[in-house]
Amino acid sequence: MKHIVLVGNTSWSMYNFRSGLIKGLIDKNYKVTVISPKDNNNELMVMELGASFVDINISAKGTNPFIDVLLIFKIKSILDAIKPDFVFFYTIKPNIYGSFAAQMLKIPHIAVITGLGYTFIKENIVSKIARVLYKLAFTKANEVWFLNKDDLKVFNRYNLIYDKGFILKGEGINLSKFKPTLNQSNDISFLLIARMLWDKGIGEFVEASKILKTKYPLVKFNLLGFIGVDNPSAISKEQINEWQEDGLVNYLGSTSDVVPFIQDASCIVLPSYREGIPITLLEASSMTKPIVTTNSIGCKDTIDDGLTGFLCEPKNFQSLANAMEKIILLSPLERQKMGEAGRRKMENEFDEKLIVQHYLDTLKKYNL
Repeated sequence: MKHIVLVGNTSWSMYNFRSGLIKGLIDKNYKVTVISPKDNNNELMVMELGASFVDINISAKGTNPFIDVLLIFKIKSILDAIKPDFVFFYTIKPNIYGSFAAQMLKIPHIAVITGLGYTFIKENIVSKIARVLYKLAFTKANEVWFLNKDDLKVFNRYNLIYDKGFILKGEGINLSKFKPTLNQSNDISFLLIARMLWDKGIGEFVEASKILKTKYPLVKFNLLGFIGVDNPSAISKEQINEWQEDGLVNYLGSTSDVVPFIQDASCIVLPSYREGIPITLLEASSMTKPIVTTNSIGCKDTIDDGLTGFLCEPKNFQSLANAMEKIILLSPLERQKMGEAGRRKMENEFDEKLIVQHYLDTLKKYNL
């Protein structure tokens, strides 16, 4: 039995984004170990899938170089003990420091770039250091996978990946879990699902709601996602409360199950500045909800403008308001038809089964 290891920076993401992959590998008789920090019992759910779990402390957004160098040796120690046949790394710190560790042990590995985030949104000393580290870390990687072609172009432009870059079409969506839903109500509600970060376009969503509420006072604008995340772009709880008190948005908290929230919404909105492939938009389209998102890296890959939803310009609240107004002006039946087109797109392009097969084909290529 070949041993495959997946390394990420949260057990929440490993369970919520990669359950299908973990099950798919186990079903094909691979032994699977997940290495990530424990959080909110997600590690228990990972183990319920049949995988082993190893806890590791990773400060996802910390910038202390001594702690980061220590992470290389933490990962190396774990890998040396469990002796995997192949490793997949996800998110920036596992990608960089895990790849260094795998290099040292001569373990074949692939780094999966799930998105470039604030590190590449802003040009500063942090982004310059990150590029140097990426280039050094990937010298011995077997491949480097990207969720969209734009991120791949960025890495090629800076000569970071030595012609090892390939496209993985998102993390995949479980079409059995996120099922079509019928909602032809005349009541309109918009839902933004994301961590409460400025980079997700939440400020623009609030400004758009301010514009639209003057014309459509009965329309609802809802936010769902974690507050207080460890990120330079984090929005404070006080700011969220202020928006609520002003009647601009309703904050619904966070959840481990987005299905009922998507089901109750008329449209899912994500005005993000940059993504890998945003899973919330895949979930929404799978459930036959029209979407509104930005013409930005990652986001634009999830939508056929005018067919499955509407595009707007990033960092432009007036453009966002215009796109959302188009949804308001559709009839319930037109919104349903738009959602159905989104479902077909998910079936053809983003089905989780297609993604799992990509992993299996890759492992077969390396005789595993």
